[in-house]
Amino acid sequence: MAEQRDGCAFVSGASRGIGAAIARGLAADGWAVGIGYNSSADAATAVVGQIEAAGGHALALGGDMIDRERIDAHFSALEERFGPVLVLVNNAGVRADGLAPQIRDRDWDLVLDTNLTAAFRATRRAIPTMLRARQGRIVNIASVVGLRANPGQSNYAASKAGLIAMTKTVAAEVARRGVTVNAVAPGLINTDMTADLDGALLAAVPARRAGTPEEVASCVRFLVSDAASYVTGAVLSVDGGLSA
Repeated sequence: MAEQRDGCAFVSGASRGIGAAIARGLAADGWAVGIGYNSSADAATAVVGQIEAAGGHALALGGDMIDRERIDAHFSALEERFGPVLVLVNNAGVRADGLAPQIRDRDWDLVLDTNLTAAFRATRRAIPTMLRARQGRIVNIASVVGLRANPGQSNYAASKAGLIAMTKTVAAEVARRGVTVNAVAPGLINTDMTADLDGALLAAVPARRAGTPEEVASCVRFLVSDAASYVTGAVLSVDGGLSA
């Protein structure tokens, strides 16, 4: 475990999969970490336990990120416990797949609200503190489908493409104040969220395997690190060559 850093990190959707791997990785780098979750309280508590057992500090924060008041409450709790939130990883996401004529309004709204609007609201909440500190890292977890077509996911693709565009725009707005904003675009990663996808996508991956949550987390850890201080507005694909 690295030396404890001033301030803390918040990772949404961190009770399992990619988010949990990111939270554990940031904790190993010395960050106290807020573990955001919606319904998986036991899993979030387990991640907190893993981090604390390794000598780190973490706090589980439950609630739907669509709720703007919940986002503010999460940040306030972290600020009171660990100090300013200087790292934000917008990872919370959902899917509601279907061909365009089959996607219901509620499925469109759910995916866009969770994957894009909530990320914007969390970013908006985080930026003033980062600007005052003249330091900060925001990493948005996008997707390969925000870069290339995947039939049956027009709502998910729109949310992730929007997240990439938001990343680039906000990066340009805050760059001169020492704040970086980047995106990581995973491809097929072994998580609960991809367990129901068919083998056709795997066959399209040049690496001929799925990635691991830890491989995505390693990229996030780099973007959060001091070594990436001149990297902003970038989209780092972690997809085994799928978007090449």
